Amino acid sequence: MQINEIHNTKLLPYEEIKNYEVALKNFVLFTQINDEIVIAINKEHMSLSLDYLSKCNLEYEIIFLDEISYEKLYNKFLEIKTDKEMSAIQQEQEDAILEEEDFSVSEFLKVGSDILTSEESAPIIKFVNSLFYQAIKKKSSDIHIEMHEQKAEVRYRVDGVLVKHIELDKNIMSLVISRIKVISNLDISEKRVPQDGRTQIKIAGKTLDIRVSILPTFYGERVVMRILMQSDELLSLSELGFAKHITEELSTLVENSYGMILVTGPTGSGKSTTLHSLLHQVVSEEKNIITVEDPVEYKSNEFSQIQVNEKVGLTFASGLRSILRQDPDIIMLGEIRDKQTASTSVQAALTGHLLFSTLHTNRAPAAITRLIDMGVEKFLISSSLLAVLAQRLVRKLCDDCKCEDESTASHEVFGLSKDDKIYKSVGCKSCNYTGYAGRVAIGELFVIDEEIKEYLKGDVDDNTLMKLATKNGMKPIFEQIKQMVKEGKTSVDEAIRIGIK
Repeated sequence: MQINEIHNTKLLPYEEIKNYEVALKNFVLFTQINDEIVIAINKEHMSLSLDYLSKCNLEYEIIFLDEISYEKLYNKFLEIKTDKEMSAIQQEQEDAILEEEDFSVSEFLKVGSDILTSEESAPIIKFVNSLFYQAIKKKSSDIHIEMHEQKAEVRYRVDGVLVKHIELDKNIMSLVISRIKVISNLDISEKRVPQDGRTQIKIAGKTLDIRVSILPTFYGERVVMRILMQSDELLSLSELGFAKHITEELSTLVENSYGMILVTGPTGSGKSTTLHSLLHQVVSEEKNIITVEDPVEYKSNEFSQIQVNEKVGLTFASGLRSILRQDPDIIMLGEIRDKQTASTSVQAALTGHLLFSTLHTNRAPAAITRLIDMGVEKFLISSSLLAVLAQRLVRKLCDDCKCEDESTASHEVFGLSKDDKIYKSVGCKSCNYTGYAGRVAIGELFVIDEEIKEYLKGDVDDNTLMKLATKNGMKPIFEQIKQMVKEGKTSVDEAIRIGIK
């Protein structure tokens, strides 16, 4: 039977046919012709289909379609299925709009032009828009779209942890990825090589940048979208959660006219946020501030920002060299990655510039040995380095659902007695069933004083530096998170997750 012979065909409602679990491409479809339910079969897979149906004990008329006709009918099924799966999300959006009247989504949920026909693309566009809306509503930093063998799923990174959002058919997700490519000005036909792009969304009169990364994997393309925040939404140094003495010491250090302040920690520990908070503390019309970042995560109108572009030779090292010819007062370098960048940074700090940057070390004193490993002379480090801040972002337990943790193993992690009352996560509606609500920054501030400078004249090792720093008043991260656990602010599981040792 050809498709023109079944032009009056309409598929059964999705909620009715999905229970049969046979609505698969290249298999069988339940449809309706003149009020009679029939089973449509792709002739190319006749034997497989009949064999499957013989086990289902279903008494319906069977019609045979050629491959093109079946494909068209299957696409119609996909459209119905897509609309059904998205309706719940759109309803959630409408409810949220009623609750948050100041959250202007009318401009956000708009239909744009697409390569697909309007009939097919409308639900896809709505779904992509809803992904952004839900991500911002849940205060997510990243949106992950992943392809698996049988399905595709969307996950959000909330408070540093991935949370599953929705599962979809792989074919639908391919259309979603095509839509993301279109709005990011990427090549929709290229699926063999990684692609990077950007797009913008507008919510409540504010424009947010979205950084898009697409990577081909074995089962299909994988998409990660980073939501880049505006600088006017940045928390001040005192609002980040650091202990009062750290905030006060940092405020004093940034008043120096030259020197280097480093922020260390693993990926996702909030280093960029802290650097920008420091910059906004020293911003003034009298100072020329320039940054080199990869990528520019917080856009600001108060200083110049340079985006690293290695394809054209604009690296941290070359960008820093160019900045030094721009008469800067304060420089922010996204990361010190190599010997050349480290050497130029130290020279900049010695020649009358205040420089902020990051390193990947777990403990603050380890930044010195890292710089030495990069080939920087010890006497240059003692002359240029003002302080090192090592930090972590710790999730706070949800006060509405946390419960007491009576596990002996949990108490042993910090050497606590059974009498110490500690808590663990549970999960409820108010915390989106994660057990945690919000994050707070903790850190250890290692100030380079005269004793440390004297020590740097001899052989240097991390453990001795750590002992000297602790003796001079630095409170290690381990001790701070132990205190948070004892006060019931976070759990032992969270302490292990962020790496307490």
